Amino acid sequence: MKAIVKPTNLLEGTINALSSKNYTTRYLLIGALAEGTSTIYYPAHSEDSDAMRRCIRDLGAIVEEDEEKMTIQGFGRNPRDVSELNVGNAGAVLRFLMSVAAFCPKVTFINAYPDSLGKRPHNDLIDALKQMGVEVDDNQGKLPITIGKGKLHGGKIQVSGNVSSQFLSSLLFMTPLLDEDSEIEVLHDLKSKVIVGQTLEVIAQAGIQIQASEDLMHYTIRGGQKYQPQKYVVQGDYPGSAAILAAAAVTHSDVKVLRLEENSKQGEKAVVDVLRAMGVNLTHENGIVHVRGNQQLKAGEFDGDHFTDGVLAMVAAAVFAEGTSRFYNVENLRYKECDRITDFVNELRKAGADVEERQSEIIIHGRPQGVTGGVEINAHYDHRVIMALTIVGLRSEKGLTINDAHHVAKSYPHYFEHLISLGAQIEFVD
Repeated sequence: MKAIVKPTNLLEGTINALSSKNYTTRYLLIGALAEGTSTIYYPAHSEDSDAMRRCIRDLGAIVEEDEEKMTIQGFGRNPRDVSELNVGNAGAVLRFLMSVAAFCPKVTFINAYPDSLGKRPHNDLIDALKQMGVEVDDNQGKLPITIGKGKLHGGKIQVSGNVSSQFLSSLLFMTPLLDEDSEIEVLHDLKSKVIVGQTLEVIAQAGIQIQASEDLMHYTIRGGQKYQPQKYVVQGDYPGSAAILAAAAVTHSDVKVLRLEENSKQGEKAVVDVLRAMGVNLTHENGIVHVRGNQQLKAGEFDGDHFTDGVLAMVAAAVFAEGTSRFYNVENLRYKECDRITDFVNELRKAGADVEERQSEIIIHGRPQGVTGGVEINAHYDHRVIMALTIVGLRSEKGLTINDAHHVAKSYPHYFEHLISLGAQIEFVD
């Protein structure tokens, strides 16, 4: 599907933030790892969360849901013996389940998206699993990957945090279920520490005890623990809402986004402060972010590692800021659904933006007058790229046509619907 994004001067109205994808996938997983029935209220509906639903069902969880909630009867540390799992294009789901699959005799994760997830590396997690006696047959760290139980054990484990925090989270979910105690040491740097905090928060809610060092680089996990079935409420999603807020920031607007908790542990909550620093007129009270945009933004410098999944939306806003903006410490964007630095910068240039890239930086020379647009650009199968390019299209002179725009459903199926309800002019061509 192509999305034809036309210049839009005014956005106005109120929407509910979608439910958090990150929290939904984590609650689904710990519900499956519990022995008993857990309930999740307001779960997200996206391709990623649907992939986790599908896979835990395949592994033996009994999942039922209505319009408000979902119940999960878990399998604990005894998943069903399955030969294959299809995680679609969901990298976090793949990585979380690679550790869980070590409880199965042998499981192959198939390569359903060779041009996207199929290109992403998973060597760091594979190395850690092998330290635990797990048998892994992989394609140089890439899908398809086969996990065999081998001689699974706990003990001392080292994992690199250079590429993704998801490798560490995967081990944190699984190791409490082992017979032996475990110690996890994170090597090098740890990207997206805030997201690891979400993992630890969710695990603790299920009654699991993990001792973490203050810098989140070392963990002590007692073996023989069990996830307790609980009731969970999914909060509103900051990463997806970042794109709505950025769209409001670059237009004349009066937009409210509800269900965004001020005390959330989502790192992307920082986009509110980023927009404030860029001079956007907004308030954040009682779970409501209210933006009154006037198209006047100023440049700034920001450490993007604190809000990884909100960076592209903020870059899109910075395209129209006065001055030069810099988003640094973002190298891990290169290892997502696409290379979110090189691929995204190339598409922005096609649209008329003045942007540069470094290995771990995106630099934007703002054009407050707007960009020309009037071109067809590629989404690279990436939901965050689609959302960010849409923001640019709204402030362009001639609009933008975004190819493969249906992939926005990976995290935010109602993104275009929400923007249109606020007044955005967007058309679609199959």
